[in-house]
Amino acid sequence: MLRPWQVSLGDRIDPSRDVPIYMQIIQALIRDIERGRLTSGTYLPSSRELATILRVNRKTVVLAYEDLIAQGWLDSAGTRGTMVSASLPEPVNRQRAGVEATMSDAPIDYRYAPPPERPLALPSGPGLKLDEGAPDGRLFPADLLARAYRAAAQRASRENLFQYGNPRGSLPLRESIATMLKSQRGLPVTAENICITRGSQNGIFLAAHVLVRPGDSVIVEALTYEPAVAACRSLGANIVSVGLDEDGIDVEAVERACRRNAVRAVFLTPHHQFPTTVSLRPERRLRLLELAHQFGFAIIEDDYDHEFHFESQPLLPMAGYGPGHVIYVGSMSKLLLPALRIGYVAAPPPVIDAIAHMVSLTDGMGNTLTENAAAELIENGELRRHARKVRQVYAKRRENFAREIDRGLGDLVEYRMPDGGLAFWLRFPNTDLDTMEARAAAMGLRFAASRSFMTRDDAPRGLRIGFASLNEHEARTAIAALREAAG
Repeated sequence: MLRPWQVSLGDRIDPSRDVPIYMQIIQALIRDIERGRLTSGTYLPSSRELATILRVNRKTVVLAYEDLIAQGWLDSAGTRGTMVSASLPEPVNRQRAGVEATMSDAPIDYRYAPPPERPLALPSGPGLKLDEGAPDGRLFPADLLARAYRAAAQRASRENLFQYGNPRGSLPLRESIATMLKSQRGLPVTAENICITRGSQNGIFLAAHVLVRPGDSVIVEALTYEPAVAACRSLGANIVSVGLDEDGIDVEAVERACRRNAVRAVFLTPHHQFPTTVSLRPERRLRLLELAHQFGFAIIEDDYDHEFHFESQPLLPMAGYGPGHVIYVGSMSKLLLPALRIGYVAAPPPVIDAIAHMVSLTDGMGNTLTENAAAELIENGELRRHARKVRQVYAKRRENFAREIDRGLGDLVEYRMPDGGLAFWLRFPNTDLDTMEARAAAMGLRFAASRSFMTRDDAPRGLRIGFASLNEHEARTAIAALREAAG
Protein backbone atom coordinates (compact mmCIF):
# COMPACT_ATOMS: atom_id res chain seq x y z
CA MET A 1 0.00 0.00 0.00
CA LEU A 2 1.29 3.44 -0.92
CA ARG A 3 2.03 5.79 1.95
CA PRO A 4 1.47 9.47 1.03
CA TRP A 5 3.60 10.61 3.95
CA GLN A 6 7.29 11.01 3.18
CA VAL A 7 9.29 9.64 6.11
CA SER A 8 11.65 12.30 7.44
CA LEU A 9 12.38 11.03 10.94
CA GLY A 10 15.87 9.79 10.22
CA ASP A 11 17.61 13.10 10.91
CA ARG A 12 15.77 13.37 14.24
CA ILE A 13 16.72 9.98 15.65
CA ASP A 14 20.08 10.07 17.39
CA PRO A 15 21.25 6.93 19.23
CA SER A 16 23.83 8.99 21.17
CA ARG A 17 21.14 11.00 23.00
CA ASP A 18 20.06 10.11 26.53
CA VAL A 19 16.45 9.79 25.33
CA PRO A 20 15.47 6.17 24.42
CA ILE A 21 15.05 5.53 20.67
CA TYR A 22 11.37 4.58 20.95
CA MET A 23 10.70 7.87 22.81
CA GLN A 24 12.53 9.83 20.10
CA ILE A 25 10.27 8.19 17.49
CA ILE A 26 7.19 9.08 19.54
CA GLN A 27 8.30 12.69 19.91
CA ALA A 28 9.14 13.03 16.21
CA LEU A 29 5.78 11.60 15.08
CA ILE A 30 3.83 13.84 17.47
CA ARG A 31 5.72 16.89 16.19
CA ASP A 32 4.86 15.97 12.59
CA ILE A 33 1.20 15.57 13.56
CA GLU A 34 1.15 18.92 15.36
CA ARG A 35 2.77 20.70 12.44
CA GLY A 36 0.43 19.28 9.85
CA ARG A 37 2.93 17.06 8.03
CA LEU A 38 0.88 14.09 9.25
CA THR A 39 -2.86 14.73 8.99
CA SER A 40 -5.79 12.73 10.32
CA GLY A 41 -6.23 9.47 8.39
CA THR A 42 -2.69 9.38 7.03
CA TYR A 43 -1.28 5.86 6.97
CA LEU A 44 2.16 5.26 8.38
CA PRO A 45 4.74 2.76 7.16
CA SER A 46 4.52 -0.67 8.73
CA SER A 47 6.67 -1.22 11.78
CA ARG A 48 9.01 -3.35 9.66
CA GLU A 49 9.30 -0.66 6.97
CA LEU A 50 9.96 2.16 9.44
CA ALA A 51 12.50 0.07 11.34
CA THR A 52 14.37 -0.55 8.10
CA ILE A 53 14.28 3.14 7.16
CA LEU A 54 15.48 4.25 10.61
CA ARG A 55 17.91 1.35 11.02
CA VAL A 56 16.51 0.37 14.38
CA ASN A 57 15.09 -2.80 15.84
CA ARG A 58 11.49 -3.51 14.75
CA LYS A 59 10.45 -3.99 18.39
CA THR A 60 11.47 -0.37 19.04
CA VAL A 61 9.03 0.88 16.38
CA VAL A 62 6.31 -1.48 17.60
CA LEU A 63 6.70 -0.10 21.11
CA ALA A 64 6.46 3.49 19.80
CA TYR A 65 3.36 2.70 17.71
CA GLU A 66 1.67 0.94 20.64
CA ASP A 67 2.32 3.91 22.95
CA LEU A 68 0.94 6.37 20.39
CA ILE A 69 -2.16 4.22 19.85
CA ALA A 70 -2.72 4.02 23.61
CA GLN A 71 -2.36 7.79 23.88
CA GLY A 72 -4.84 8.41 21.08
CA TRP A 73 -2.45 9.84 18.48
CA LEU A 74 -2.66 6.81 16.20
CA ASP A 75 -5.30 4.20 15.33
CA SER A 76 -4.78 0.60 14.33
CA ALA A 77 -6.65 -0.15 11.13
CA GLY A 78 -6.17 -3.90 11.35
CA THR A 79 -4.69 -5.41 8.22
CA ARG A 80 -4.62 -1.99 6.53
CA GLY A 81 -1.94 -0.76 8.94
CA THR A 82 -1.53 2.13 11.36
CA MET A 83 -2.81 5.62 10.69
CA VAL A 84 -3.04 8.99 12.36
CA SER A 85 -6.19 9.14 14.47
CA ALA A 86 -9.17 10.47 12.54
CA SER A 87 -10.44 12.26 15.65
CA LEU A 88 -7.54 14.72 15.83
CA PRO A 89 -8.33 18.38 14.97
CA GLU A 90 -6.64 20.29 12.21
CA PRO A 91 -3.22 21.51 13.40
CA VAL A 92 -3.22 25.03 14.77
CA ASN A 93 0.38 25.72 13.82
CA ARG A 94 0.53 24.40 10.29
CA GLN A 95 2.42 27.55 9.29
CA ARG A 96 5.38 26.30 11.33
CA ALA A 97 5.68 23.02 9.50
CA GLY A 98 9.29 22.07 9.02
CA VAL A 99 10.53 24.37 11.79
CA GLU A 100 12.35 22.50 14.55
CA ALA A 101 11.98 24.33 17.86
CA THR A 102 13.19 23.46 21.33
CA MET A 103 11.87 24.67 24.65
CA SER A 104 14.62 27.30 24.57
CA ASP A 105 13.74 28.93 21.24
CA ALA A 106 10.07 28.08 20.61
CA PRO A 107 7.83 31.13 20.09
CA ILE A 108 5.50 31.73 23.08
CA ASP A 109 1.83 32.08 22.13
CA TYR A 110 0.40 32.75 25.59
CA ARG A 111 0.53 35.65 28.00
CA TYR A 112 2.69 35.46 31.10
CA ALA A 113 4.12 37.81 33.71
CA PRO A 114 7.84 38.31 33.02
CA PRO A 115 10.26 38.91 35.89
CA PRO A 116 10.95 42.55 36.76
CA GLU A 117 13.90 44.32 35.23
CA ARG A 118 15.12 45.39 38.68
CA PRO A 119 17.84 42.98 39.84
CA LEU A 120 17.32 40.83 42.89
CA ALA A 121 20.03 40.84 45.54
CA LEU A 122 21.43 37.56 44.30
CA PRO A 123 24.94 37.35 42.87
CA SER A 124 25.13 35.07 39.86
CA GLY A 125 27.60 33.72 37.32
CA PRO A 126 31.06 32.18 37.64
CA GLY A 127 33.93 33.56 39.70
CA LEU A 128 34.57 34.53 43.32
CA LYS A 129 31.24 34.91 45.11
CA LEU A 130 30.81 37.39 47.94
CA ASP A 131 27.48 36.60 49.57
CA GLU A 132 25.26 38.93 51.61
CA GLY A 133 25.72 37.17 54.92
CA ALA A 134 25.57 33.40 54.50
CA PRO A 135 26.96 30.95 57.06
CA ASP A 136 29.92 28.73 56.29
CA GLY A 137 28.40 25.35 55.48
CA ARG A 138 31.80 23.73 55.86
CA LEU A 139 31.56 24.21 59.63
CA PHE A 140 28.55 21.94 60.08
CA PRO A 141 29.67 18.30 60.51
CA ALA A 142 28.19 16.23 57.69
CA ASP A 143 28.09 13.10 59.86
CA LEU A 144 25.77 14.86 62.34
CA LEU A 145 23.39 15.72 59.55
CA ALA A 146 23.55 12.18 58.19
CA ARG A 147 22.76 10.72 61.62
CA ALA A 148 19.84 13.11 62.06
CA TYR A 149 18.41 12.11 58.68
CA ARG A 150 18.88 8.43 59.55
CA ALA A 151 17.04 8.87 62.85
CA ALA A 152 14.25 10.83 61.11
CA ALA A 153 13.91 8.18 58.40
CA GLN A 154 13.73 5.36 60.92
CA ARG A 155 11.11 7.21 62.92
CA ALA A 156 9.11 7.93 59.77
CA SER A 157 9.19 4.27 58.84
CA ARG A 158 8.00 3.18 62.30
CA GLU A 159 5.24 5.78 62.54
CA ASN A 160 4.11 5.77 58.88
CA LEU A 161 5.25 9.36 58.35
CA PHE A 162 6.30 8.94 54.73
CA GLN A 163 2.77 9.95 53.69
CA TYR A 164 1.43 13.42 52.93
CA GLY A 165 1.44 15.54 56.05
CA ASN A 166 0.19 18.73 57.64
CA PRO A 167 0.85 21.87 55.54
CA ARG A 168 1.83 23.58 58.80
CA GLY A 169 4.88 21.34 58.88
CA SER A 170 6.30 18.65 61.12
CA LEU A 171 4.81 18.77 64.63
CA PRO A 172 8.13 17.87 66.35
CA LEU A 173 9.87 20.76 64.58
CA ARG A 174 7.05 23.20 65.28
CA GLU A 175 7.17 22.25 68.95
CA SER A 176 10.97 22.61 69.03
CA ILE A 177 10.87 26.01 67.33
CA ALA A 178 8.07 27.22 69.61
CA THR A 179 10.10 26.20 72.66
CA MET A 180 13.19 27.97 71.28
CA LEU A 181 11.26 31.16 70.49
CA LYS A 182 9.62 31.21 73.90
CA SER A 183 12.75 30.53 75.95
CA GLN A 184 15.35 32.45 73.92
CA ARG A 185 13.42 35.26 72.22
CA GLY A 186 10.48 35.91 74.51
CA LEU A 187 7.73 35.09 72.00
CA PRO A 188 4.48 33.88 73.66
CA VAL A 189 3.95 30.98 71.25
CA THR A 190 3.12 27.29 71.06
CA ALA A 191 3.21 24.88 68.12
CA GLU A 192 -0.20 26.15 66.95
CA ASN A 193 1.44 29.55 66.27
CA ILE A 194 4.08 28.07 63.94
CA CYS A 195 4.03 27.19 60.24
CA ILE A 196 7.17 25.71 58.68
CA THR A 197 8.18 27.21 55.33
CA ARG A 198 10.83 26.61 52.69
CA GLY A 199 13.21 29.23 54.02
CA SER A 200 12.46 32.74 55.22
CA GLN A 201 11.84 34.05 51.71
CA ASN A 202 8.96 31.62 51.31
CA GLY A 203 7.70 32.74 54.71
CA ILE A 204 7.81 36.39 53.65
CA PHE A 205 5.91 35.62 50.45
CA LEU A 206 3.25 33.60 52.29
CA ALA A 207 2.83 36.34 54.91
CA ALA A 208 2.46 38.95 52.19
CA HIS A 209 0.01 36.72 50.32
CA VAL A 210 -2.45 36.57 53.22
CA LEU A 211 -2.13 40.32 53.87
CA VAL A 212 -1.91 42.09 50.54
CA ARG A 213 -4.46 42.58 47.79
CA PRO A 214 -3.89 44.48 44.52
CA GLY A 215 -3.74 48.20 45.22
CA ASP A 216 -2.87 47.85 48.90
CA SER A 217 0.21 49.71 50.08
CA VAL A 218 3.23 48.10 51.71
CA ILE A 219 5.83 50.27 53.44
CA VAL A 220 9.49 49.37 53.08
CA GLU A 221 12.71 51.17 53.87
CA ALA A 222 14.71 53.05 51.23
CA LEU A 223 17.31 50.30 51.52
CA THR A 224 15.89 46.85 52.09
CA TYR A 225 15.72 43.18 51.13
CA GLU A 226 14.72 43.33 47.48
CA PRO A 227 13.17 39.83 47.21
CA ALA A 228 10.61 40.88 49.84
CA VAL A 229 9.75 43.96 47.78
CA ALA A 230 9.49 41.85 44.64
CA ALA A 231 7.18 39.40 46.43
CA CYS A 232 4.82 42.24 47.43
CA ARG A 233 4.94 43.77 43.95
CA SER A 234 4.01 40.41 42.44
CA LEU A 235 0.80 40.55 44.49
CA GLY A 236 -0.11 43.96 43.07
CA ALA A 237 1.05 45.98 46.07
CA ASN A 238 1.85 49.67 45.90
CA ILE A 239 5.34 49.96 47.39
CA VAL A 240 5.85 53.01 49.61
CA SER A 241 9.48 53.73 50.42
CA VAL A 242 10.45 55.64 53.57
CA GLY A 243 13.84 56.73 54.84
CA LEU A 244 16.07 55.24 57.51
CA ASP A 245 19.08 56.38 59.52
CA GLU A 246 21.47 55.01 62.13
CA ASP A 247 18.52 54.28 64.43
CA GLY A 248 16.48 52.44 61.82
CA ILE A 249 13.30 53.24 59.93
CA ASP A 250 11.91 56.79 60.00
CA VAL A 251 8.71 56.24 62.01
CA GLU A 252 7.43 59.76 61.38
CA ALA A 253 7.64 59.04 57.64
CA VAL A 254 5.70 55.83 58.29
CA GLU A 255 2.91 57.83 59.95
CA ARG A 256 2.78 60.30 57.07
CA ALA A 257 2.62 57.42 54.59
CA CYS A 258 -0.24 55.82 56.52
CA ARG A 259 -2.25 59.05 56.34
CA ARG A 260 -1.87 59.10 52.55
CA ASN A 261 -2.18 55.40 51.70
CA ALA A 262 -4.18 52.31 52.60
CA VAL A 263 -1.22 50.58 54.25
CA ARG A 264 -1.67 46.89 54.93
CA ALA A 265 1.85 45.91 55.91
CA VAL A 266 5.27 47.23 56.87
CA PHE A 267 8.23 45.00 56.06
CA LEU A 268 11.12 45.30 58.52
CA THR A 269 14.39 43.64 59.47
CA PRO A 270 14.65 45.40 62.84
CA HIS A 271 17.30 43.30 64.58
CA HIS A 272 20.02 43.64 61.92
CA GLN A 273 18.60 45.86 59.22
CA PHE A 274 19.12 44.50 55.74
CA PRO A 275 21.38 45.66 54.19
CA THR A 276 22.84 48.30 56.57
CA THR A 277 23.04 46.04 59.72
CA VAL A 278 21.75 48.78 62.09
CA SER A 279 19.34 47.82 64.89
CA LEU A 280 15.98 49.52 65.24
CA ARG A 281 15.93 51.55 68.46
CA PRO A 282 13.43 50.48 71.19
CA GLU A 283 11.53 53.80 71.13
CA ARG A 284 10.97 53.46 67.39
CA ARG A 285 9.82 49.86 67.79
CA LEU A 286 7.20 50.93 70.32
CA ARG A 287 6.07 53.82 68.12
CA LEU A 288 5.67 51.45 65.15
CA LEU A 289 3.48 49.16 67.23
CA GLU A 290 1.33 52.17 68.20
CA LEU A 291 1.00 53.07 64.52
CA ALA A 292 0.13 49.47 63.65
CA HIS A 293 -2.70 49.59 66.18
CA GLN A 294 -3.85 53.02 65.00
CA PHE A 295 -3.87 52.31 61.27
CA GLY A 296 -4.52 48.57 61.29
CA PHE A 297 -1.47 47.34 59.40
CA ALA A 298 0.65 44.27 60.07
CA ILE A 299 4.39 44.33 60.66
CA ILE A 300 6.25 41.57 58.84
CA GLU A 301 9.29 41.13 61.07
CA ASP A 302 12.06 39.27 59.24
CA ASP A 303 14.49 38.11 61.95
CA TYR A 304 16.77 36.25 59.58
CA ASP A 305 19.92 35.94 61.75
CA HIS A 306 18.87 36.55 65.33
CA GLU A 307 21.42 34.13 66.79
CA PHE A 308 24.47 36.08 65.71
CA HIS A 309 24.84 39.21 67.86
CA PHE A 310 28.34 40.02 69.08
CA GLU A 311 27.89 43.15 71.22
CA SER A 312 25.79 42.84 74.41
CA GLN A 313 22.54 40.87 74.31
CA PRO A 314 20.38 40.73 71.18
CA LEU A 315 17.20 42.80 71.24
CA LEU A 316 14.02 40.80 71.70
CA PRO A 317 11.84 40.58 68.59
CA MET A 318 8.94 42.97 68.23
CA ALA A 319 6.64 39.95 68.07
CA GLY A 320 7.53 39.28 71.71
CA TYR A 321 5.67 42.37 72.95
CA GLY A 322 3.35 43.06 70.01
CA PRO A 323 2.04 39.59 69.07
CA GLY A 324 -1.25 40.89 67.74
CA HIS A 325 0.43 43.29 65.30
CA VAL A 326 3.44 41.28 64.09
CA ILE A 327 3.91 38.34 61.76
CA TYR A 328 7.30 36.96 62.70
CA VAL A 329 9.46 35.27 60.05
CA GLY A 330 12.57 33.31 60.99
CA SER A 331 14.99 30.89 59.42
CA MET A 332 17.13 27.89 60.27
CA SER A 333 19.36 28.65 57.27
CA LYS A 334 21.91 30.76 59.12
CA LEU A 335 22.02 28.45 62.13
CA LEU A 336 22.02 25.17 60.21
CA LEU A 337 22.47 25.16 56.45
CA PRO A 338 20.78 27.22 53.71
CA ALA A 339 20.46 24.06 51.60
CA LEU A 340 17.99 22.56 54.08
CA ARG A 341 15.47 25.30 53.21
CA ILE A 342 13.79 25.53 56.59
CA GLY A 343 12.10 28.73 57.66
CA TYR A 344 9.06 29.43 59.79
CA VAL A 345 6.31 31.93 60.44
CA ALA A 346 4.99 32.70 63.92
CA ALA A 347 1.60 34.39 64.15
CA PRO A 348 -1.85 34.08 65.76
CA PRO A 349 -3.60 30.77 64.88
CA PRO A 350 -6.09 32.26 62.36
CA VAL A 351 -3.18 33.79 60.40
CA ILE A 352 -1.28 30.49 60.58
CA ASP A 353 -4.40 28.73 59.24
CA ALA A 354 -4.46 31.14 56.30
CA ILE A 355 -0.75 30.66 55.62
CA ALA A 356 -1.08 26.88 55.90
CA HIS A 357 -3.88 27.03 53.34
CA MET A 358 -1.54 28.85 50.95
CA VAL A 359 1.09 26.15 51.56
CA SER A 360 -1.49 23.49 50.69
CA LEU A 361 -2.19 25.29 47.40
CA THR A 362 1.41 25.90 46.34
CA ASP A 363 3.44 23.11 47.95
CA GLY A 364 0.98 20.65 49.45
CA MET A 365 3.20 20.26 52.49
CA GLY A 366 6.79 20.75 53.51
CA ASN A 367 9.62 18.23 53.56
CA THR A 368 8.75 16.11 56.60
CA LEU A 369 11.96 14.11 56.52
CA THR A 370 14.18 17.21 56.51
CA GLU A 371 12.03 18.94 59.11
CA ASN A 372 12.19 15.95 61.46
CA ALA A 373 15.96 15.73 60.95
CA ALA A 374 16.21 19.38 62.03
CA ALA A 375 14.00 18.62 65.04
CA GLU A 376 16.35 15.76 65.93
CA LEU A 377 19.32 18.15 65.88
CA ILE A 378 17.49 20.56 68.19
CA GLU A 379 16.26 17.88 70.58
CA ASN A 380 19.60 16.12 70.99
CA GLY A 381 21.43 19.39 71.65
CA GLU A 382 23.65 19.26 68.56
CA LEU A 383 22.23 22.50 67.17
CA ARG A 384 22.91 24.35 70.42
CA ARG A 385 26.51 23.06 70.50
CA HIS A 386 27.01 23.99 66.84
CA ALA A 387 25.63 27.48 67.46
CA ARG A 388 28.09 28.09 70.30
CA LYS A 389 30.99 26.94 68.15
CA VAL A 390 30.19 28.95 65.03
CA ARG A 391 29.35 32.08 67.03
CA GLN A 392 32.94 32.08 68.26
CA VAL A 393 34.26 31.42 64.74
CA TYR A 394 32.17 34.20 63.23
CA ALA A 395 33.14 36.65 65.96
CA LYS A 396 36.80 36.14 65.04
CA ARG A 397 36.05 36.39 61.32
CA ARG A 398 34.17 39.63 61.93
CA GLU A 399 37.22 41.16 63.62
CA ASN A 400 39.54 39.82 60.92
CA PHE A 401 37.33 41.14 58.11
CA ALA A 402 37.37 44.61 59.66
CA ARG A 403 41.18 44.51 59.77
CA GLU A 404 41.33 43.45 56.13
CA ILE A 405 38.97 46.29 55.18
CA ASP A 406 41.14 48.81 57.03
CA ARG A 407 44.28 47.41 55.41
CA GLY A 408 42.98 46.99 51.87
CA LEU A 409 40.20 49.58 51.50
CA GLY A 410 40.88 52.05 54.29
CA ASP A 411 41.12 55.15 52.08
CA LEU A 412 38.13 54.23 49.92
CA VAL A 413 35.48 52.90 52.24
CA GLU A 414 33.30 53.98 55.14
CA TYR A 415 31.76 51.38 57.42
CA ARG A 416 30.60 50.72 60.92
CA MET A 417 31.49 47.51 62.72
CA PRO A 418 28.18 45.57 62.80
CA ASP A 419 26.94 44.65 66.27
CA GLY A 420 25.48 41.49 64.83
CA GLY A 421 24.63 39.59 61.70
CA LEU A 422 27.00 38.03 59.22
CA ALA A 423 27.75 40.94 56.86
CA PHE A 424 29.28 44.41 56.59
CA TRP A 425 27.67 47.42 54.92
CA LEU A 426 30.40 49.19 52.94
CA ARG A 427 30.00 52.71 51.54
CA PHE A 428 32.31 54.11 48.87
CA PRO A 429 31.68 57.88 48.99
CA ASN A 430 34.21 58.88 46.32
CA THR A 431 33.89 55.87 44.04
CA ASP A 432 31.64 55.44 41.02
CA LEU A 433 29.89 52.24 42.09
CA ASP A 434 28.49 51.54 38.62
CA THR A 435 32.02 51.54 37.20
CA MET A 436 33.35 49.55 40.12
CA GLU A 437 30.67 46.89 39.77
CA ALA A 438 31.27 46.61 36.03
CA ARG A 439 34.99 46.11 36.65
CA ALA A 440 34.26 43.55 39.34
CA ALA A 441 32.03 41.56 36.99
CA ALA A 442 34.74 41.58 34.31
CA MET A 443 37.19 40.25 36.93
CA GLY A 444 34.86 37.40 37.86
CA LEU A 445 33.95 38.94 41.21
CA ARG A 446 30.32 38.30 42.19
CA PHE A 447 28.26 40.25 44.69
CA ALA A 448 24.79 41.77 44.88
CA ALA A 449 24.53 45.00 42.92
CA SER A 450 24.30 48.13 45.05
CA ARG A 451 21.12 49.18 43.24
CA SER A 452 19.43 45.90 44.17
CA PHE A 453 18.96 47.14 47.76
CA MET A 454 17.47 50.50 46.76
CA THR A 455 13.73 51.12 46.67
CA ARG A 456 14.15 54.70 45.43
CA ASP A 457 16.75 56.53 43.42
CA ASP A 458 17.93 58.83 46.22
CA ALA A 459 18.69 56.01 48.65
CA PRO A 460 22.32 55.88 49.83
CA ARG A 461 24.33 53.31 47.94
CA GLY A 462 26.67 50.69 49.27
CA LEU A 463 27.67 47.05 49.13
CA ARG A 464 26.62 44.36 51.55
CA ILE A 465 29.45 41.86 51.87
CA GLY A 466 29.22 38.75 54.02
CA PHE A 467 32.20 37.73 56.14
CA ALA A 468 31.04 34.54 57.88
CA SER A 469 31.55 32.21 54.92
CA LEU A 470 35.14 33.43 54.30
CA ASN A 471 38.19 32.08 56.07
CA GLU A 472 41.20 34.35 56.59
CA HIS A 473 42.75 33.68 53.19
CA GLU A 474 39.43 34.03 51.38
CA ALA A 475 38.69 37.31 53.17
CA ARG A 476 42.06 38.75 52.16
CA THR A 477 41.49 37.64 48.56
CA ALA A 478 38.00 39.17 48.50
CA ILE A 479 39.14 42.55 49.86
CA ALA A 480 42.06 42.66 47.41
CA ALA A 481 39.65 41.97 44.56
CA LEU A 482 37.32 44.74 45.74
CA ARG A 483 40.26 47.13 45.90
CA GLU A 484 41.27 46.26 42.36
CA ALA A 485 37.72 46.70 41.12
CA ALA A 486 37.50 50.11 42.81
CA GLY A 487 40.52 51.23 40.75
